[in-house]
Amino acid sequence: MTRYLITGAAGMLGRDLQEALAGRDVVALTRAELDITDPSAVAAAVAGVDVVFNCAAYTAVDAAETDEEAASLVNAVGPATLAAATRATGAKLIQVSTDYVFQGDATSPYAEDEPRDPLNAYGRTKAGGEEAVLTGNSTGGYVVRTAWLYGRHGANFPATMLRLGRERDSVSVVHDQVGQPTWTSDLARQLVLLADSDAPAGVYHGTNSGQGSWFDFAQATFQEAGLDPDKVKPTDSSQFVRPAPRPAYSVLGHDAWSRAGLEPMRDWRTALHAAVTSGVFGE
Repeated sequence: MTRYLITGAAGMLGRDLQEALAGRDVVALTRAELDITDPSAVAAAVAGVDVVFNCAAYTAVDAAETDEEAASLVNAVGPATLAAATRATGAKLIQVSTDYVFQGDATSPYAEDEPRDPLNAYGRTKAGGEEAVLTGNSTGGYVVRTAWLYGRHGANFPATMLRLGRERDSVSVVHDQVGQPTWTSDLARQLVLLADSDAPAGVYHGTNSGQGSWFDFAQATFQEAGLDPDKVKPTDSSQFVRPAPRPAYSVLGHDAWSRAGLEPMRDWRTALHAAVTSGVFGE
């Protein structure tokens, strides 16, 4: 029987992965239970495991601008440690990465083999983690880039929008950042699909299909919840300046799935409808 290890298991994606793997032999370890930068602890955790999903990450994008060393420990050193351990045992390692490894200045979806060119410190540390996995476990290392995650178990853009929509007459949301809203439940199932397949090691893009701006995402959320979408007002990123710059264009291509004989993830609007219907936002 295949045995799975989830690191960072207390996070939004980690918890959805546990649900996607229900009924299987799964070890789920939180960051408090496993320091992925500790080689001996990682070796012990990986022993007897066939597939490792690394969901542990430093995700404080703005804080990374002034504490890149701390971000790099979790986002680059940790994956390198896991890569060495899984290479030694022959296990698969599925590393969750991000659209932030790109500048965000493209005009068409980023291909999986597009050269990395991070825009900020967080992106640099995640790019380091990608390289560590792809070189450290070249035959069993998978990088799955994702973006714009939302789900039941963590910080949740749609839930925030719905709360603001009920509290305020209008909500201003940026229209000049474009990406792919991605439901963690869909991503978790896609990661399991990848783990269970004979797809070649390498880079895959784990985002729901299609594209939209944060403004589009907010309006769609209002529509799905039966609220007036006209309460959402467009604005631009200059009104929300933050320490770390954000990519303006975060649309990722999905050709690697088709090459591996696997279906890419469904359209983000379809996924959002399913999420709302399932009560993800407490409605």
